[in-house]
Amino acid sequence: MNKILVTGASGSLGKLTLRHLLDRRPASGLVGLVRDPAKAQDLAELGIELRTGDYMDPASLRKAFTGVDKLMLVPTHAFTERKIAHANVIDAAVDAGVRHLVYAPIIRDHGSTFSMKEITAEDEFTQAKLAESGLAYTLAEHPPFLDVITPYMGATPYENGVRVPVGDGRFAAASRDDLAAAQAAILTEEGHEGKTYRLTGGPSVSFAEIAKILSDIHGSPVPYVPVSDEEYLDNMRAVGFPDFAVEFVLTWVHGMNAGEWEAKGSDLETLIGHSPTTTSEFLRSEYAAR
Repeated sequence: MNKILVTGASGSLGKLTLRHLLDRRPASGLVGLVRDPAKAQDLAELGIELRTGDYMDPASLRKAFTGVDKLMLVPTHAFTERKIAHANVIDAAVDAGVRHLVYAPIIRDHGSTFSMKEITAEDEFTQAKLAESGLAYTLAEHPPFLDVITPYMGATPYENGVRVPVGDGRFAAASRDDLAAAQAAILTEEGHEGKTYRLTGGPSVSFAEIAKILSDIHGSPVPYVPVSDEEYLDNMRAVGFPDFAVEFVLTWVHGMNAGEWEAKGSDLETLIGHSPTTTSEFLRSEYAAR
């Protein structure tokens, strides 16, 4: 049986994608690529095969991709050699005879001047590498994750308000679970080769509107408090973000405030077969009991 392999299977997005694939394919046809199998034993217990491989070890990738028909390349973490890692995966997929590769860059409009260190240049490189590889491929473009909205707006909004740099832009974030479900659909259905999907959630919201949503959930006002970039960085450090990550988070927030991911499309809903989780629904599940 030709198999479907998902890289980064011990991470949140890779693991969720494999769990959604279980709703569509028997476990015997699924493979998770991991560096440490001990971190994905829950998948092994479900019958999913785990293969050991490292993005920086091309030989391990070629071995792991043997017999694989479709492959989900989950982008490796920022602050690593992402270009080399992704190139190694693509080259190994070609060598192993993989037929179809799915990659998940961030959404970036044509002509956009938005640039994010560790993300945009690496996405552009990976897409160019795919285009010249000869592989059939699909781009499943991601917006910001709903799952990171909570730490990005401050750890204690009920006590201190939604404290982010000033901006009235809106963004259509999506949950990792919905994005994983869409990726599972692409990997198990025919006809997705050569296509690009913009997997926006919706409706789009601003941080000021998030404060209003939290006010409704809390039953008392939660203020929207614009802060300087310097204060925001200090606040992020205070809640435990390491120094190397705080500027990275700030760039995400700047893009969200600028409306970089405002446009709402229907690709995500079409792929998963139902309306994606809204920001209001997500925040209610996170904060209703607080």
